[in-house]
Parts: sequence; structure tokens; C-alpha cells
Amino acid sequence: MTSLKPKTTQTMKPATAAKKLGVYLGATPAEFQEGVVSREELQTLQTDPPEWLVELRRNGPHPRPVVATKLGVSISGLARGGVTDALTTEEIDALKAENPLWLQHERATQAEVRKEALRLKEKSKK
Repeated sequence: MTSLKPKTTQTMKPATAAKKLGVYLGATPAEFQEGVVSREELQTLQTDPPEWLVELRRNGPHPRPVVATKLGVSISGLARGGVTDALTTEEIDALKAENPLWLQHERATQAEVRKEALRLKEKSKK
């Protein structure tokens, strides 16, 4: 015989929610950092983001995966270039404008990786 248990709400740590939202946890409001986030709350944040979330996504600081994507490099490439902290959109734009040698090299490396992945994908289709 099975017992009917009341459905429990699934929650996640703020770090997990921030990762899913693509924002830097340290820049989120204190109440977000100190609480837990339910799946329903996460869905609401994704579909109807509050002003703080819109602002964070627009101006940062952005977590390293977002910085890497905006610069067109890998997270490892960021580390090799000495970028270990979250960056704002302004800082990312400044890096793009400066286009240091390490960034040029990492973008070229990333382009080769994508090219090889595409080649392997095409090869596997045959």
C-alpha cells in the first residue's frame, strides 16, 4: 500500500540559482544570497525578472562563464589571460577594445576548437 505524502517544494542554494540565472552571486541582493530559492521562484525570476536582475544581466558584474562567452574564449583561456574575477560589461568592452595579445590568442584557439568540433560532427554524419 502506498502512502500519499504531501508534495514537498524543491529548493536550491542561492549559488545554484545564481548560476542558472547567469549572474554573479556576490552582486545579488542580500535576501537572495541568504535564503533558498524554490523552483517556482526561479521560474518567476526567469520569466519576470525584477529590476536588480535585469540590471545585473545588463551591466554585471558577470560570472566567468558569461565573461568567457562575451569575449569569445573558454573559461580556461580567461584564467591563462589572468582574468580570475567577475567583470562588468564596461570592463569586458574595454578588454575587447584593447584586444590584448592573450585575448587574440585565446580567440584563435577557441575558433580552432569550434572548427574541429564542427569537422568531427560532419564526419560522424557520414
